[in-house]
Amino acid sequence: MKWLMMTCLFAVGAVSLAACASSGFTPTIAPTQTRETFASPVPTEAASTRLPTNSPTAVPTSAPTATRTQVPATNTTAPTRVPPAATAPSSSGQAAPTNTRAAPSNSNSFTLDIQPIADELRRPIFVTHAGDGSGRLFIVEQPGRISVFENGRRRDELFLDIAEKITTSGNEQGLLGLAFHPDYENNGFFYVNYSRQGDGDNIIARYQVSDDPNVADANSEKIILTIEGAEPNHNGGMLDFGPDGYLYIATGDGGGAGDRHGTPGNGQSLNTLLGKILRVDVNADPYRVPNDNPFVNRANAAPEIWSYGLRNPWRFSFDRATGDLYIADVGQGSKEEIDFQPASSRGGENYGWRIMEGDECFDESLICGRNDLVPPIAVYSHDLGCSVTGGYVYRGKQYPWLVGQYIFADYCSGIVWATSRDANGKWNTRQVTTFDDTISSFGEDEAGELYVVGHNSGTIYQLTSNR
Repeated sequence: MKWLMMTCLFAVGAVSLAACASSGFTPTIAPTQTRETFASPVPTEAASTRLPTNSPTAVPTSAPTATRTQVPATNTTAPTRVPPAATAPSSSGQAAPTNTRAAPSNSNSFTLDIQPIADELRRPIFVTHAGDGSGRLFIVEQPGRISVFENGRRRDELFLDIAEKITTSGNEQGLLGLAFHPDYENNGFFYVNYSRQGDGDNIIARYQVSDDPNVADANSEKIILTIEGAEPNHNGGMLDFGPDGYLYIATGDGGGAGDRHGTPGNGQSLNTLLGKILRVDVNADPYRVPNDNPFVNRANAAPEIWSYGLRNPWRFSFDRATGDLYIADVGQGSKEEIDFQPASSRGGENYGWRIMEGDECFDESLICGRNDLVPPIAVYSHDLGCSVTGGYVYRGKQYPWLVGQYIFADYCSGIVWATSRDANGKWNTRQVTTFDDTISSFGEDEAGELYVVGHNSGTIYQLTSNR
């Protein structure tokens, strides 16, 4: 896809047309179908807002001013599935993913395409499955609705409508995430991440299905966690259960440019939940902190934190075959990145923001050359887009040549990439195609087949491939 005119008008982070032009993008013809105007839930800045590059100094130790909901760490019995033993760090500073499967040697000889399966949606931002054997897809719309897609059609009756609880006034706000409990088939629990009407705080809440399997009980809400944000943007939004049975939650750095809240910014501060991946056990009331979380016994650190140094991890996913975690972190004004955590990790990775932006130094005063930062596995510049949308490692059966490929895209340009790790441990990333839509998310069904979410067009597509 080429840049759409409406992308510049309504784009990520409320970027103006003038700002789009200054970033080097050339708008082309807008889609022929007229839609309501909106901005993406995935933020970026059109121009880099970098901090002064003073001589390197030690990382400041003063606490940030941002606050969080205080929940003390408690010991808990872990779910049945437990993570494997940790491995030693590799020379790059990240744990060696010994169980990561290499893609087939001929896996680069493929193309990708999309086939629409559902349309006339309002700002769709996610699609997923319930893991209950039904084969249904659940489509999330940013204004606060979830619908069911089954037997080739979208049901007229909504699964859940919580629009009255949600604010979308900040453009990047709304209903942003959905995850079904691993035992959903028996307990009917699912979890949502939304921006609350009134104060804009990010809410992680549990709901339960009603007696009708295609309709949730809208009165069953139980708030699990409230995350206070400094500004309306950079909300993260992704929820997913890991192979260990715990709920993982993505949070943004609190918004604004340059992670300007707190010292040395929320991404690097361990006493705020912002700019992190969180890990909690929701088989408790309202939740417990797993006793093997990396910062449970560390003073002045939030025990919910699993990894940190993130700006706005809009989408992440687990490889269903290996348990490896892929995190797409939206950049500031220069670079977009894919971060990686092997299934063998015990957590605690620092992915670098606001010290680094992608593979570039962002703030030299925070010592960019330090060896405790985990570098991204894939990076692209804003010459190729403006906001990364994370995808999935393909594990379906329809296209065996795709197996092991992690597919991701850029929201603004529609460019799609694939990356995989070869037998020597080297990551190989290549541009595969371009889709004529703003890609807000990817999705995965129970069989491991992948889907693409078109934000501007209001369309859900199935991903297809040829050799």
